[in-house]
Amino acid sequence: MSAVSETHTWSDLVFFSSVSETTRRFVDKLDRPAARIPLRRGDPALVADRPFVLITPTYGGGNGRGAVPKQVITFLNDPRNRGLIRGVIGAGNTNFGAAYCLAGDVIAAKCQVPHLYRVELFGTPRDVEAVRDGLARFLPQHPVHPITDESEGDAA
Repeated sequence: MSAVSETHTWSDLVFFSSVSETTRRFVDKLDRPAARIPLRRGDPALVADRPFVLITPTYGGGNGRGAVPKQVITFLNDPRNRGLIRGVIGAGNTNFGAAYCLAGDVIAAKCQVPHLYRVELFGTPRDVEAVRDGLARFLPQHPVHPITDESEGDAA
């Protein structure tokens, strides 16, 4: 039996985006390094190596069932990842009514972390600004891992 393939990340922002790339488009606007939870089962598993905030869409069309994407559940079922989550940002569609950003509520409750923000689809410019500012204040400052820092001499 072969070992499970893994990809480790030192990013303090982790997200999941489906093939629609809606959540990725929002994350890209944040202009901040982020690691993506794999979309397909055969892709290497993502393992967080530092505290992070999770950004996730809500699934299920508003009925609440299946709100958290299966890939996010798999990621958080790994105790290494679950132990490092510090907050969650939910993405969704207000057309879901009471289930708007429900995945964020579910994860926040199960992992006992704050649901920091709710984003409508791609996020407005105000959402982008609020999340950028919030992440800068919320995330703990950690030194860059020396193995992954290619530009050691360029530290700010």
